[in-house]
Amino acid sequence: MQHHHGPESGHVHDHSIHVAQDKLKQALVLAFVVLLAEVIGGLWSNSLALLSDAVHMLTDVFALFIAWWAVRKSQSPPTGTMTFGYHRTAILAALFNAVTLIVVAVVIGTEAYRRLNQPEPVNSTVLLATAAMGVIINLYIGWGMRNASHNLNIRSAMLHVLGDAAASGGVILGGLIIMTTGWTLVDPIISILIALTVAAGAWRVTRDSCLVLMEATPPSVEFSQVAKAIQSIPGIRSLHDLHIWSLSSNRHAMSVHVVVDGCLTVAHTQRLIQEVETLAGERFGIGHVTVQIECPESPHDEEDMFALDRNWSRH
Repeated sequence: MQHHHGPESGHVHDHSIHVAQDKLKQALVLAFVVLLAEVIGGLWSNSLALLSDAVHMLTDVFALFIAWWAVRKSQSPPTGTMTFGYHRTAILAALFNAVTLIVVAVVIGTEAYRRLNQPEPVNSTVLLATAAMGVIINLYIGWGMRNASHNLNIRSAMLHVLGDAAASGGVILGGLIIMTTGWTLVDPIISILIALTVAAGAWRVTRDSCLVLMEATPPSVEFSQVAKAIQSIPGIRSLHDLHIWSLSSNRHAMSVHVVVDGCLTVAHTQRLIQEVETLAGERFGIGHVTVQIECPESPHDEEDMFALDRNWSRH
């Protein structure tokens, strides 16, 4: 049996981690400034939409802090207890942030429903000025994190920020309508739309985070294609116990048992293992590979071999 770590675990990831940390720190400071402005502006203008945006911004600040901490923690080396390291910290942070967003959406929606039945006056001038600042800063933060959006942790934080930018845009629209028509019901209506938008994005991150934690095959990897590609390597008769999973958003792992043609020399066995590792890394982006070689006279588990064949037929 042999383990292999692909090139993805090298300096490229170290650089991307440092960049992500810097982006998150900058975003955290800017988000806190927006939060203070929206709380003051929301109380001054008596706008639920703006206060809803402020509550959302509070979760943004917390989400960005959690995301930044998770990026730092994910760099911790493996230990005897945490043998894969702390890469899943970022996934847990993404899940936590997504769940908090769903809770926020429910709270906003509930308060908006109350205001639909009991409309309250809104100072549209203060509302517009505060929301405009929120849009500009949140779009700037989101734009800065766009290149790291493949990372679930960064993506959940970016969704927080962009969701708040969209919310601020909705608040501006509502403020303009109130200013021109005096129709204050638009404030809770926009709050409900904000809540639905936030909940939809949060649900997608929750789903993707759970798939990683459940060790599902990564969406970018086709299980049957990996199996067929490995079995097509000359010298490999069959395979079983193929498992593909993710340690984090961009770190994938695989283990497989391969049954070879006859009893091979050590050199030939090493060559086959290297071919499987290269195939997994270059074609499917799997950087951590474990291969176990078995002779045809004593395969590990024939039932698993049959089960794998049945699984292929479902894809």
